[in-house]
Amino acid sequence: MRTYQELFRAPQFRPLFATSAVQVAASTMSGLALGTLVYAATDSPLLAALSMFGSSLAQVIGATVLMSAADRLPPRAAMSGMALAFGLATAVLAVPGLPLPVVFAIILGEGVIAAVGGGVRYGLLNEVLPKDGYLLGRSVLNMCSGLMQIGGFALGGLLVATLSARGTLLVAAALYLTGAAVARFGLVHRLPRAAGRPSVTETWRTNAVLWSSGPRRRVYLALWVPNGLIVGCESLFVPYSPEHAGLLFAFGALGMLVGDTVAGRFIARHWRGRLATPLQLLLAAPYLLFAAHPALPVAFALTALASVGFAASLLFQERLMALTPHEITGQAVGLHSSGMLTMQGVAAALAGAIAQRTSPGTAMTVMAGASLAVTLALAAAGRRAARAVHGRARLRTSDGAGTR
Repeated sequence: MRTYQELFRAPQFRPLFATSAVQVAASTMSGLALGTLVYAATDSPLLAALSMFGSSLAQVIGATVLMSAADRLPPRAAMSGMALAFGLATAVLAVPGLPLPVVFAIILGEGVIAAVGGGVRYGLLNEVLPKDGYLLGRSVLNMCSGLMQIGGFALGGLLVATLSARGTLLVAAALYLTGAAVARFGLVHRLPRAAGRPSVTETWRTNAVLWSSGPRRRVYLALWVPNGLIVGCESLFVPYSPEHAGLLFAFGALGMLVGDTVAGRFIARHWRGRLATPLQLLLAAPYLLFAAHPALPVAFALTALASVGFAASLLFQERLMALTPHEITGQAVGLHSSGMLTMQGVAAALAGAIAQRTSPGTAMTVMAGASLAVTLALAAAGRRAARAVHGRARLRTSDGAGTR
């Protein structure tokens, strides 16, 4: 499967695509509105960052307690039910005078639900497409996410300015409910991929299997840490430039769209493994300049250029699918998604704490430097492992030759 026409002809891809699009738009708008509300109320970069990305911190709870549900729930019921829960939670966040502890409790609850949602969505993608279509399908969902973020941040910024942040949250809640309806009436009923009831024990057992492989561990770390640190940079867009945060997010989404388009459609298979690390380096390098507080047009260009590097995640996800048995693919991609989002929440908290003591631009540069260091360390570890495997293979070959 190499063309978009073939992709959209695949049964059930279109309703999955539509459901994802609506939910990303809702998430984008609600995140910007909530970050604006919290920053206006507290004047705290840390709390503003946590309000936008703090739900990611709760992903670790879902990953370690509930993730077995990703392969053991009917996908249609799971996706529609989760979208409904997000819609109701977002409507509650729009209530005036809601205490901050309640706001953050709701945010954390959304994160727990979202941890399972990622596994359900991308596990279903792996079912509705043939094996050779997963990368193209995932790239199209990422492209859709980028477009919805561009539109969501632009429209969200406009709605916040004209309607109010709380009114924007209500619009986002209505979009979530629309996504629930699309999932319920557009997707067909499918049986769960794995038998048995979801449980903490089963979640831990499968996570242990996934983590037991050295190559999979390195792929997970590459998916989680470098880009999570860069999302920490993005979490500071509101305090960095409150009036232009929506545009910074939109330019970031535009760069991500370009990267996903190129990676999903135009990079040949034999180049994919070689380009993953360079793309992750590109992801971080432009943010090194933000300590100098560049002019806004330059900041927009740097943000777009850096976000092209998010395409590295597509290449690592394809590698993860190749390393994972089919019956646990839902939990495998769910663990990737929840671990990535947890790291994003941790990085947002860390970036906000650094910004409290320095400045948002300085904190962004620090996070970018850390991302570069982790990418280089993981690449070096992968090369050492490859040399060790090659050395053992040569030793076995020479031993066998000596016995003949």
